[in-house]
Amino acid sequence: MRLPVHRWFRFSAGFGADWAEQVIRSAGTASPVRVLDPFAGSGTTLLAAEDAGAECYGIEAHPFLYRVARAKLARQSNPTAYSQLAAGVLADAKSRSVGDLSAYPALIQKCYTQESLGKLDVLRQAVEAAREDTPAFELLWLTLVGILRKSSHVNTAQWQYILPNKTKRNPSDPFAAFAQLSRQMHEDMVLSAHVGGPRATLIPGDARTCECVPDGFAQLVLGSPPYPNNYDYADATRLEMSFFREIGGWGDLQRAVRDGLIRSCSQHVPEKAVNLQEVLSHPEVEPIGLELSSVCRELAEVRLSKGGKKTYHLMVACYFLDLAKVWLSLRRTCESPSRVCFVVGDSAPYGVYVPVMEWLGKLAVAAGFHSFTFEQTRERNVKWKNRKHRVPLCEGRLWVEG
Repeated sequence: MRLPVHRWFRFSAGFGADWAEQVIRSAGTASPVRVLDPFAGSGTTLLAAEDAGAECYGIEAHPFLYRVARAKLARQSNPTAYSQLAAGVLADAKSRSVGDLSAYPALIQKCYTQESLGKLDVLRQAVEAAREDTPAFELLWLTLVGILRKSSHVNTAQWQYILPNKTKRNPSDPFAAFAQLSRQMHEDMVLSAHVGGPRATLIPGDARTCECVPDGFAQLVLGSPPYPNNYDYADATRLEMSFFREIGGWGDLQRAVRDGLIRSCSQHVPEKAVNLQEVLSHPEVEPIGLELSSVCRELAEVRLSKGGKKTYHLMVACYFLDLAKVWLSLRRTCESPSRVCFVVGDSAPYGVYVPVMEWLGKLAVAAGFHSFTFEQTRERNVKWKNRKHRVPLCEGRLWVEG
């Protein structure tokens, strides 16, 4: 998060850009490698591929994150045009009257003082008034997005969730934060001027189909799929989407975001919406069918003894069905030979262990790849403090050859 461009918007990522660039450069020693990231997120792999001079496709299903990544990819546009637009918008905002603040969703009312929200409101008005179909405007929009958490007096959990009941000492003044971030973005754009080679292509789409990615394109697939650990990627941007009134509340996230994502969270799989036996009978999950069925049955029993009764049994089944489809799509889009590196971790919902890396490897081989190995990079869940279970977990890199 200290690197130029990547620091414009903080979002949870499975790996750093320096490491991604190193992997891409190592894979293309003779000539630049062609790269695909089916889980582009806020654009880490795509920016690293550009820095390495490699052609790259990225796919992102989360509509808000797609727009964030698209704005970051405008870093090589004219920095002067952007800074002039940002300065004009800030001056315009300071001359505007605050609108009806009660029109903002309840979450926004909780997260800002009336003074801060008033300043953010006039900034939003000024940004909308400057709307144009240019890279400078995309960067302008991202500037406003990038100050929303800095300007809030409420805290943010490690994984981006907003904590309205916890406060921070020194929230930023919105006008000052906007000016500071716009200066930083201008500086980073100047630093990006040396980046040559092909521009990355970002697609708003679904990793389960990899639609719009040419057959046999990728020589290296590099990314981090969601972990089946109940992290809600839709909820991670609820503050920003609420501010722009793209959603009215938490319940709108299903329609606006979750329906297009890999099912890695119990919020994706309401009990009445999924038939477990139907999911387990799909031929795509047959290579792990017996093991998967056993874990899902155990989860279905354990959940009945838990207060939340979360549908982890459905989540796990749907997760591996979705990832099986991802592997089939990757086999189509990958050249032969090719290499895949997924940064991923295992899981133990309700204390029931799910061997994520082993099962993903088996699904990859069943889809037509040759072999897989796992390289552990760190342990997880070993300090036990305030943990819901005591199952040791780890995280690392799943390497798949094919």
